[in-house]
Amino acid sequence: MQTMMRMTALSAAFAAAAAFVAPAALAQDSLYVPNLSYRTGPFAATGTPIMNGQRDYMTLLNERDGGINGVRIAYDECETGYNTEKGVECYEATKANAIVTQPWSTGITLQVLPRTNVDQIPVLAPGYGFSPMADGKVFKWAYNPPSSYWDGASMLLNYVADGDLSSLNGKKIVLIHLDAPYGREPIPLFEKYAAEHGFTFLPIPVGVTEMQNQSAQWLQIRRENPDFVFMWGWGAMNAGALTEAARTRFPMEKFLGIWWSGHDGDMAAVGEQGKGYRAVSWNVPVSDSPLMNDIRQHVIEKGLSQIGNQSELDWVFYQRGLVISMMAAEAIKAAQEEFDATVITPEQMRWGLENLNIDEAKLEELGMSGMVVPFQTTCANHTGHGGGWIIEWDGSKFERVSDILSPDREVIEPLEAAEAAKYAEANAPWPANDECSL
Repeated sequence: MQTMMRMTALSAAFAAAAAFVAPAALAQDSLYVPNLSYRTGPFAATGTPIMNGQRDYMTLLNERDGGINGVRIAYDECETGYNTEKGVECYEATKANAIVTQPWSTGITLQVLPRTNVDQIPVLAPGYGFSPMADGKVFKWAYNPPSSYWDGASMLLNYVADGDLSSLNGKKIVLIHLDAPYGREPIPLFEKYAAEHGFTFLPIPVGVTEMQNQSAQWLQIRRENPDFVFMWGWGAMNAGALTEAARTRFPMEKFLGIWWSGHDGDMAAVGEQGKGYRAVSWNVPVSDSPLMNDIRQHVIEKGLSQIGNQSELDWVFYQRGLVISMMAAEAIKAAQEEFDATVITPEQMRWGLENLNIDEAKLEELGMSGMVVPFQTTCANHTGHGGGWIIEWDGSKFERVSDILSPDREVIEPLEAAEAAKYAEANAPWPANDECSL
């Protein structure tokens, strides 16, 4: 048995290696789309369903359509374990034939960002990364549709204030966050809102080694007795926070998270006790959609998926993975049409990413109505700022409980511009996109 297991493991390793190097040989007649994945490490539980969704969408296009306009997609994963150093290594290992890179962590994104200007490879970071990447005049090669972290922070505040931020005057809001670039990303905007609207803002960090034991943080939260707790968590941190909130009987209706803190798998730790917990999300599961029916027929039933069980298909994160790969695929289609090409270049892919128009008609055409907020990117607007919905845990699954919320762009845009300019100055010489006007 042990010999059999070793042979199986070796076969899997050789297969993975073959899959990794194959795109170089196929570069002339396929579209190489690498993904800096993390199916291992402390964040694997959240990363895996997203990667499964991303892979399954690309598999669907190859199986059902023969690729994109007759060109097959060479989808590839390079495992980072969510480690920044490994992420940079993966970027360097995959960039030669890539038409796009997907860093999959704010830390990796920040490290890769300067390199993409030199390598001229677009970064696709849906709903994560550095919020000022929305400014396409400064960040020519970076895209984070359909909403940024600062958009998310704005939507959460507007939601708990019922649209009237002056009602937050005198209240206290705690941000429990991963002590990493991702978790610290919304702090400047929360601080700006707190100064303008008179509420107390208190960030409470959670280190990677503390993710599963947050008793100290939740003891502080009990002492502070905040009106609301927002969570910028990831992986085991989410389950740890939800468990402590339930144990300390913190009211779930006062506990809300960003879209990476709204994962079905994390909620299993609390089940019914988590009822009432909410998150802002730019996608929601629509499990009876035409797309999901095609996924079942062309991918799942053929045994081509890596999902652990059928229930994963209904998860927010699995379907978010589908949505993310859809964005990449639609950018490829747009570039193919614009440049009358089938195998496109990274420069052409960049054009496709800044000319995405994912409106209601497009979503219906793709069989994805209601699965993601509509959005549109431009040369100057690399995010689209499509907004998001509030989803609520009903004890067994997430349900959409709001109409689409919109971020307060009048407040956010000046901060984006200032931080983008600061970043460019700190990384001078930084090439601006002088041709970009809209």
